[in-house]
Amino acid sequence: MGNSALKSHLETSQKTGVFQLTAKGLQEFPEELQRLTANLRTVDLSGNKIEVVPASVGNFLLLKSLTLNSNRLTSIPSELSKLKKLETLSLNGNRIQQIPSSLGQIKALRTLSLSGNQISEFPSGLGNLRHLDLLDLSHNKIQTVPSEVSELQAIEINFNQNQISVLSAEVARCPRLKVLRLEENCLELSAIPDCILKDSQVSLITVEGNLFEGKSLRDLDGYDKYMERFTATKKKFS
Repeated sequence: MGNSALKSHLETSQKTGVFQLTAKGLQEFPEELQRLTANLRTVDLSGNKIEVVPASVGNFLLLKSLTLNSNRLTSIPSELSKLKKLETLSLNGNRIQQIPSSLGQIKALRTLSLSGNQISEFPSGLGNLRHLDLLDLSHNKIQTVPSEVSELQAIEINFNQNQISVLSAEVARCPRLKVLRLEENCLELSAIPDCILKDSQVSLITVEGNLFEGKSLRDLDGYDKYMERFTATKKKFS
């Protein structure tokens, strides 16, 4: 990409606070963005070939949305934790294996999207994200959802297309959880804790594509209570 085109984008961003440069074959996070740390609210560099997010990303103190989908990232810099105004972090379709617990310091975060990476363990340290609406961990390699899941404040957690065979009953204690997606995993019916149906806030649980028929959920204790919440939610939004 030519310097004149990049310059033009930078000038526009100076006025709008938005820098969007997708599918241009960029191999590096543009250093020139450092000139705009006082302006930028939104950065979208999806569909490029970026391998590293530099530590200097921590300088974008006004940033509200950072999207780096479909790049070649293998890690996330801990400096992201400095972005106290960040509400959306989308890193789908990369090669990330681990999530630094420092992400839990981005208190304003509402959407954390990490679908299509190589994450094999449930990320720790996210319980501090009090405003989290969506945590998307679909299409990864997670095998176990541990008890610390209960700390999550998310309204929706997406675990579709992982390798989950163990689901902690503590998921029922997530205080704000309404939607739990578990499609295409390795769960037996016996691995679904009754308390999710009986004692949680969950009003939609999706389990198709596991080691049991989805309709078998009806056989579990508490299914009637779950259906009451499901129906009430459906009425609310119809």
